[in-house]
Amino acid sequence: MIAIIDYGMGNIHSVQKVINSFAQKFVVTDNARDLGKADKIILPGVGAFADAIEELKKRDLSMAIIEQIKLKKPFLGICLGMQLLFNRSREGSGAEGLGLIAGEVDRFSPARGLKIPHIGWNQVNQTANPCRLLHGIAAGSYVYFCHSFYALPQDCGVVAATTDYGINFTSVVCKDNIFGVQFHPEKSQSVGLRILDNFINLC
Repeated sequence: MIAIIDYGMGNIHSVQKVINSFAQKFVVTDNARDLGKADKIILPGVGAFADAIEELKKRDLSMAIIEQIKLKKPFLGICLGMQLLFNRSREGSGAEGLGLIAGEVDRFSPARGLKIPHIGWNQVNQTANPCRLLHGIAAGSYVYFCHSFYALPQDCGVVAATTDYGINFTSVVCKDNIFGVQFHPEKSQSVGLRILDNFINLC
């Protein structure tokens, strides 16, 4: 069973619809006990970092997520859900994340002349670091983004793909059983479906 975490800030309906199309058993939940029953966990996310962490804590989900990841369950963070995996964010006055991947989250600089948020289709350029999530994904494939912040991992070894938007920012991370994508696979047509299918079929 796949647990899709609902903490009031995720694009739950779109993710749920895609997982359902794969005929997979799933539950949309804000109950920490359901995570213990799941084989895999997905954390979607849209909104502010600090608010998201607060909502996870209110539901006793932050510690439950960490516990289940320590049990080696495959975990996928999407957009804000990926950013929450890091130590902290520079958004607003700053907030502490889940601390599962070392690094910070920063905002795109408007001084670069970029439109913020970064919205629309852009390429993912795979690094030399192997990642099962990207199996069968062609080099330079396009996926759909909608974000103003991006992750800055301390260890380049967890970076599985980058994307160019004024800077080369991290768009996919892989660390053991932890996976994160800055884009929205549920909105990225065939490429996104393949990525989600890869996650579903992880052993």
